[in-house]
Amino acid sequence: MSCTIELEKGVIDTDLCTNCGACTNLCPYLISFKGRVIRVFNCETENGRCHAFCPRINVDSESLRDDFFDKEIYVPEIGPFYGLYLTRATDTGLRSNSQHGGTTTALLELALKEGFIDSAVLTQSTGGLEPQTIIATRPEDIRNCQGSSFQIPPTLAGLNEALKGEAYKKIGVVGTPCKTLAVYKMIKKLATDDEHGMDKIGMVFGLFCGWGLDWLGLDDLVKRHTTVNKLKQMDILPSSFGVMELKTEDGLIEIPLDEIYPIIKESCKYCTDFTAEFSDISIGGARSSAGWKVDQGWNQLIVRTEKGKELLEIARAKGVLEFKDMEPYNLDKLKKASMNKKRTGLKNLIEKTGNKSDLMYLSPNDPVIKGILNSAPFK
Repeated sequence: MSCTIELEKGVIDTDLCTNCGACTNLCPYLISFKGRVIRVFNCETENGRCHAFCPRINVDSESLRDDFFDKEIYVPEIGPFYGLYLTRATDTGLRSNSQHGGTTTALLELALKEGFIDSAVLTQSTGGLEPQTIIATRPEDIRNCQGSSFQIPPTLAGLNEALKGEAYKKIGVVGTPCKTLAVYKMIKKLATDDEHGMDKIGMVFGLFCGWGLDWLGLDDLVKRHTTVNKLKQMDILPSSFGVMELKTEDGLIEIPLDEIYPIIKESCKYCTDFTAEFSDISIGGARSSAGWKVDQGWNQLIVRTEKGKELLEIARAKGVLEFKDMEPYNLDKLKKASMNKKRTGLKNLIEKTGNKSDLMYLSPNDPVIKGILNSAPFK
């Protein structure tokens, strides 16, 4: 079976596709439009790069972990782990336009300045809708990408474009868990015919992610509540608040999560990674006993590699980031949230296949997965 047909039948038609972009900009046969990948022609290649890089086909997480991370620091709930930190950018101007503490933007700017990367593949959106992928080479390009979009753009299509030619030698990538997993599959060069320059990927920044939203569903939802050109930013608050916030030129609009849940992207229900375990550094919104009014101005950050450690140490030494003491229960709380997503994703996969031995894209022999399947409520 050709790789494009296999992707269509095994990933797109089964609602596993995340629209990460790993399969697009490799050849003209697959395109992404409004959050969906579409096969426009049939490619006769049986094991092409699109098939090899897809994060929803034949994922050997154990092998990837062994190849890229220190086994001694692996934590089953959250992956490779050198430490958890509460941080925010010291630059107040940067923070004022950020989703939370501005940590991701500050670290990207620092990585560019210090030579860890010479470019960065990022998502730029207007208030959170119609996100586009850009290749940033200047700090101002990076700052133009502040803020989140809960629509899922094909970011890695931009990476595939950046990898062509000789313009970039050390490319940084920012993405949600499905995207960073695909990047590590790329780095491993799983495609037998790969001459695509994966050694040009310089650093990977992961974003914590519970789920994304259907592109058209979110577009329609926002238009029911406000005029799109007035939208400045959107955010989903902690579950205890039960709302999505839309920040507009006219003020704040709260949308009950009951309106959000029906438009959660179907593929997100089969994801088992909350903290972007395949990355150098993972970043998410902070959670602490101080409450949301404080936490919304901070990030929590996991360091996973030596390169990640080095960048964070420079950020501390140069005062790029401000650090806050971590409360003892924070790590346990994060582990619990992450494990809940693993269990939910596996339960949904089992319900989809009707067979604990068929997890579609995941291996039931992975030690982490096997441990979960052999524990309650899977016995």
